[in-house]
Order: sequence, then C-alpha cells, then structure tokens
Amino acid sequence: MAPYIYWFLLALVLLALEMATGTFYMLVLGLALGVGGIVALLGMSLPLQLTLCAVTGIVGTVILRRSKFGRPDAALNQGLDIGQPVQVVVWKEDGTARVHYRGAEWDAEPESTDTPRDQTLYIKTMRGSILILTHLKL
Repeated sequence: MAPYIYWFLLALVLLALEMATGTFYMLVLGLALGVGGIVALLGMSLPLQLTLCAVTGIVGTVILRRSKFGRPDAALNQGLDIGQPVQVVVWKEDGTARVHYRGAEWDAEPESTDTPRDQTLYIKTMRGSILILTHLKL
C-alpha cells in the first residue's frame, strides 16, 4: 500500500476521535497528518513528509492555544455563581468565613480586609472551591 494511504487513514482516525472529544487538538493533528499525506502523494521523501507534518502540528497547536477555542473560558464556568448572595455561617479568626450557599457550607474569603461583615455578601469570583465575597451587588 502506498505511504500516503497510511497518512490519510491516520488522519481519518484522529478526525473521528475529534468528533468524540471535541477538543480541537485532534483536529489540528489530523490536519497535520493530512499534510503529511499530501506531501507523500506528491512523491516527496519520508523525512520531508515527517518534517512538514510535525511543523504543521506544532504551528496549528500554537495557533489553537492562542485562540479562544484552545482554552476554556473561566468566566463561563463560574457565570452562574457570580453575583449570588450567600449567608455567612461563621467568621473565623484568620478573616475567612464559612458560608451557606447552594445547600452546602463553603469556605469563603472577603475580596479585601475592609469588606463589611454585617451586610449581605455576594460571590465576586471563585478560586478553586473558595468563594471570594464582596459587599457590592454585581
């Protein structure tokens, strides 16, 4: 079997995996293998096929990493929690708090040391599983 057929078969396998994962990285690698197949179809040497495939994969990955498709949007993942009021259960001596939110107790920190403790507090952001609180309604 001709070498370009192997290139295209591998590209198709990665494109099929892309359909299952939805990460776009498999798409970039599948396209890089497709470039290797085109170079093989043109009758160029194996080292040139491998080099162009690798360069295409690296360049595509770098472009993808810098685009919005290459990284999850943290605000999108936290969007439902931002601005929600919380009930402070207890303030600890170190300035952190335990708050009641979504039927459970969470660790929380005020956004600054001058955040009032006697008002209703709202979620400004999340750092891991720790809620960052503000007194300003968002």
